[in-house]
Amino acid sequence: MAQYRQSSFQQIPLIVKNLLIINILVFLVQQAFESRHILIGGYTFNDVFALHYWQSSHFRWWQLITHMFMHGSLAHIAFNMFALWMFGRILENVWGAQRFLIFYFICGVGAALCHLGVLTYEFIPFHQQLVQYQQHPNVSDFLRIANMYPIAGSLADVNQFLHSWQLQPDSVNYAVRSIEYLKTHMDEPTVGASGAIFGLLFAFGYLFPDTEMYIYFIPIPVKAKWIVAGYCLIELTQGIANSAGDNVAHFAHLGGALFAFILLRIWGNKFKNRYY
Repeated sequence: MAQYRQSSFQQIPLIVKNLLIINILVFLVQQAFESRHILIGGYTFNDVFALHYWQSSHFRWWQLITHMFMHGSLAHIAFNMFALWMFGRILENVWGAQRFLIFYFICGVGAALCHLGVLTYEFIPFHQQLVQYQQHPNVSDFLRIANMYPIAGSLADVNQFLHSWQLQPDSVNYAVRSIEYLKTHMDEPTVGASGAIFGLLFAFGYLFPDTEMYIYFIPIPVKAKWIVAGYCLIELTQGIANSAGDNVAHFAHLGGALFAFILLRIWGNKFKNRYY
């Protein structure tokens, strides 16, 4: 049967309920730390727990998991938690708690790995220029690379650093600091459960492709399989476009869907026709 029908089996199951609670609590803690500028061993909450590029000085292995419980805004967490409730409760009721939890985390970690893989490819030109720059760091090349690849830190701090370096252009200390400044280009964090959530969306469309759903601005119901296909196409298009100012990790979303597809193919149809 390819269509999901509502039934009395609709209470929020254990894993989804706990995921909702943990995500909300972590978001509140995250906001408290950021608003009060609380540091953890000299690092911000994002530095420690958000996902960083694997060659960033802030990268830690546990970020592959912890970033899934962090969000960038109220709208971000609201959308993800709504989708978790909407699709997660159905899938957990179909699969059971253990299988659902395994699926959720594999999709989330898989999405993170795909995101890091794409970043590795995107950073190739930057790494090439950084290697050349390290051989002969100087003010003019620093400005050229910094204009191409934004660096972290306040503009006032960078301008003060440049002013001081221009007064002492032969200073080894400033040359070393300039390299560290450029490396902060790799420090941008990624947060959110979106990769795991996209895996849940894909799984719902895979298991119940003919279920009719309503989406924004479309007054007629659309089958789940077409919604999933449309979302994947949009994410792929926007990911390839890589527009300036677009801070959404589109390939992480696609990575969540990819790992969902792999898991569903491995599991086969064993869990496809329960609870209708």
